Amino acid sequence: MTITRFAPSPTGHIHVGNLRTALFNHLIARKAGGTFILRLDDTDQERSKEEYADGIKRDLDWLGLHWDRVERQSLRLERYRAEADALRASGRLYEVFETPTELDLKRKKQLNMGRPPVYDRTGLGLSDADKDKLRAEGREGYWRFQLDQSRIEWTDGILGDISIDAASVSDPVLIRADGQVLYTFASSVDDTDMGVTDIVRGSDHVTNTATQIQIIQAIGGTPPSFAHHSLLTGSKGEELSKRIGALALKDLREAGVAPEALIGLMARLGSGVPVGLASLDELAKAFDLSQFGASPTKFDAEDLWPLTRERNQSLPFAAVADRIAALGVPADQAERFWRVASQNITRLEDLDGWWQIFSQGAEPQIDPEDAGFIAEAMTLLPPPPYTDATWGEWTTAVKAATGRKGKGLFMPLRKAVTGQAHGPEMSDVMPLLQVVKARD
Repeated sequence: MTITRFAPSPTGHIHVGNLRTALFNHLIARKAGGTFILRLDDTDQERSKEEYADGIKRDLDWLGLHWDRVERQSLRLERYRAEADALRASGRLYEVFETPTELDLKRKKQLNMGRPPVYDRTGLGLSDADKDKLRAEGREGYWRFQLDQSRIEWTDGILGDISIDAASVSDPVLIRADGQVLYTFASSVDDTDMGVTDIVRGSDHVTNTATQIQIIQAIGGTPPSFAHHSLLTGSKGEELSKRIGALALKDLREAGVAPEALIGLMARLGSGVPVGLASLDELAKAFDLSQFGASPTKFDAEDLWPLTRERNQSLPFAAVADRIAALGVPADQAERFWRVASQNITRLEDLDGWWQIFSQGAEPQIDPEDAGFIAEAMTLLPPPPYTDATWGEWTTAVKAATGRKGKGLFMPLRKAVTGQAHGPEMSDVMPLLQVVKARD
């Protein structure tokens, strides 16, 4: 069975970059009829917050990315300790004591000598007496995994054949001095225990993947299939790292972006397949990692709005009936209101503005040269209620009285009644108007 996972840290709100990872893993599982696991990487107990865990679930649920089960790494600490003890016993996990400053000096020295800045494995040569002395000096030990310095190879689902010389990579730190298990180790144990078969994540994890393959093998597991999608950039190719916080899913949702728009864009962005609205089932059926390239993928949040508009304008009345009722639209006018307003919105929240105009009147837009014309025209407007014929009857009367015609007749009247230069057909608007205000 295909088993995938999305493993965010509940230390903040997830953003569009996280979504790409979650969506790809979700689609792979759904296409295969497999299992999609939401796994919260919450071993950092200081930074992990329940409010962020709840926010992650809320964001995924909003998008329809429903998980089959939730796992929490904070509940698996004993499992990590057991595997760490086994690695210590086998000699693959060793204690080191260098401070960040010392490591930085070592890296600079290696770079100055033209060598790769790889950890020199000083810790491997420490005797028990050496370690006791370092502890007596106030040093705190932490733990590195001893890589087998051979080539690590796999066929990546997006990048193709990958080969990394483990000798060019530092032995990764798996356990901090305070005992906190780091992502590289906890994730390897989890992926093995949970039978994860496929992992898709960002290309910035390629080196992590190389080390995790060896960790998984060292604890007796079989590495899953890996694929690394390209990272997102801005519309001009600029890094998104400084803006990514502004692209949190929470903020996009609150701005009125439709979930289908976000899913439709992110599922195909960078694939060469045209972006468009589609159900998750449709997206899953057609999903193919081979369609995606390794080059950075440009993301422009503005591309979400045409898709949001298309989705919202195509909704049936039943999908918005409750929202329209909450605006205070009378039941006998609700469907007419939706038909008239729906083709003039992008966000569903735009309905609020249209009902405000229809029910409370608009701030008229009257150009100085049209002031006299509007004043005369308003005297010819019959009293409400208005009908489908009111607009035609009114403009005919105004035309006869003023001699105006065409745009010079219709546009000033539209702007005076609705406060807008554009909008629905005025013959459709008039029956919805409960008040008309115009100023001389």
